[in-house]
Amino acid sequence: MKTKAVRLHGVMDLRLDEFELPLIKEDEILAEVVTDSLCMSSYKAISQGENHKKVPEDITEHPIILGHEFCGIIREVGEKWKPFYQPGDKFVIQPNIGDLKGYAPGYSFRYMGGDATKIIFSNQVMENGSLLKYNGDSFFEGSLVEPLSCVVGAFEAQYHLKKMYSYEHVMGIKEGGTMALLGATGPMGFLAIDYAIHGPKKPSLLVVTGRTQEKLDMASRLYTAEEARKEGVTLIYVNTRDVNDVNGLLRGFTEQNYGYDDVFVFAPDREMVSYGVKMLAFDGCLNFFSGPADTEFSANINFYNVHYNSTHIVGTSGGNTEDMKRSIELIEKKVVNGAKIVTHILGLDHAADITKQLPQIGGGKKIVYTNHKFPLMEVDNASEINNNKMVEELESILKKHGYLWSCEAERYFLKNAPKI
Repeated sequence: MKTKAVRLHGVMDLRLDEFELPLIKEDEILAEVVTDSLCMSSYKAISQGENHKKVPEDITEHPIILGHEFCGIIREVGEKWKPFYQPGDKFVIQPNIGDLKGYAPGYSFRYMGGDATKIIFSNQVMENGSLLKYNGDSFFEGSLVEPLSCVVGAFEAQYHLKKMYSYEHVMGIKEGGTMALLGATGPMGFLAIDYAIHGPKKPSLLVVTGRTQEKLDMASRLYTAEEARKEGVTLIYVNTRDVNDVNGLLRGFTEQNYGYDDVFVFAPDREMVSYGVKMLAFDGCLNFFSGPADTEFSANINFYNVHYNSTHIVGTSGGNTEDMKRSIELIEKKVVNGAKIVTHILGLDHAADITKQLPQIGGGKKIVYTNHKFPLMEVDNASEINNNKMVEELESILKKHGYLWSCEAERYFLKNAPKI
């Protein structure tokens, strides 16, 4: 069976290839990918090539399929897994499959990645419990389960003392506490805002910072202070671009300059890490969320407060399987609205070029419809694609949904967009 896939052959060498898949073994599963969400982690992988920790050294001879945020339909099940999976099941994938080398779908495998029409899941994926059933209304939201799980995992990794002088920790963000999301104007930051407002544990104060007013304005439109107030959260957006003392300004939003119980850093910025640590209250916890490309990345940290104020630092890289399951539930039950972070859609024929341009393209998540040909389209500016009857119909659906991508828009697209 032939498949088409975007494969990494070397540093910044991405190609849309067509090749033959082998017949599945008795412990493997054949699947059709429907959507993949482009991720900056993929850009890091293609920019580093064989030097990336998850990319094998032989990609020149054996290129890997890119993409790790994908959703689709199981088409054929090997004998071993027939009691557990059936053709027609919708799925999402947990990329952390328990590989000893750290290898993962979308980074490391010849027949397994999201930017493809059809793929083969190896036995290791199912053995690790990483192939998860998904019953959400849309495929694009399924592709957002993995990024949402990263946020869920980060919130779960926070910890605080059960009481002063206790060595017993309570895991998770501090319920009813103060929280700051620093540099949170990208898609992951937006998911964190959504989860902080609607998740099982909520802060009483949520401060979101950024350095671009346009992005902050978008965040405030999508996640309003009024909506947060209904959930018992005071939500404040702050532009820190021209602020000399960010710590002082943000502490001023807390009672008596108390500081913050939970601080999340969404950009690999040394200054941001340094003032983020200074903002912590007693027993405050900082999560360094953003993964830097620089292996020597470091920042000045106030260890006086580590010693005397019991401040602590954690870092998370992705979510685990339980985080994925929780994220599936959040999306299936529409607690978190993934549509708010989708700003572009495209077909597989443009996925290679757009992945290489990700740092230069604004907006949020870019959803690839892997079995279709389609240029990059901005969801709230579809009219830029001229003289296209299909897009004209699609725009009327988008308008009905406030120019957000939706299940209805996706169904129309899947039915009418050209096949690849």
